[in-house]
Amino acid sequence: MSTAPRTTVGDLLVQLGDIPAQRVRLKPVPGTATERDVIAVEARENRLCELVDGVLVEKVMAYYESRVASLISHFMEDFLEEHDLGIAAGADGMMRLAPGLVRIPDVSFISWKRLPNRRVPREPVARLGPDLAVEVLSEGNTEKEMERKLREYFTAGAQLVWIVDPEVRTVAVYTDPEDCTVLHERQTLTGGDVLPGFTLPLRKLFARAEGRRGR
Repeated sequence: MSTAPRTTVGDLLVQLGDIPAQRVRLKPVPGTATERDVIAVEARENRLCELVDGVLVEKVMAYYESRVASLISHFMEDFLEEHDLGIAAGADGMMRLAPGLVRIPDVSFISWKRLPNRRVPREPVARLGPDLAVEVLSEGNTEKEMERKLREYFTAGAQLVWIVDPEVRTVAVYTDPEDCTVLHERQTLTGGDVLPGFTLPLRKLFARAEGRRGR
């Protein structure tokens, strides 16, 4: 992705999607970070960072948001147990969407079509994009950051992106960066053409996230 010249920290934050400054790591110097730094920080500090324009950007997720993502992964994995369409990964599944661009969806699905001979990636950063990416919003995420992520996922070949907002209990379903349907708590999330047959009532998801049983 081409970027305009940066002259201030403010320019950098705007470029990254108006994210909070505390999410930008200063070592290595912004603009010089590589995939190796992403791997090293995770191994050394157990902290997840995405790599964007040579900058390490810390991934944010609070406990409740993590639980929501975990439940989506759980329901998806149960579905895949019965429907052998591909594999799912959780919130530390690093993906190289393009050279120098590492994103970490909160949940991702990769179809067998993307995995020759059904070989599951073993390297720290998978060298492919997801068919379906799920992002669960946390306080530190911004609208512009998510807009940028949407473009990157679809450019990398994604066919479906779910952006979950636990605060208002909605899921924005994207089939391309400009085509969005917002589902509310009384509605049911489906897998569309990517996960045909997958259904998840949102009332059930958010009830389980709060430790209750719901249908």
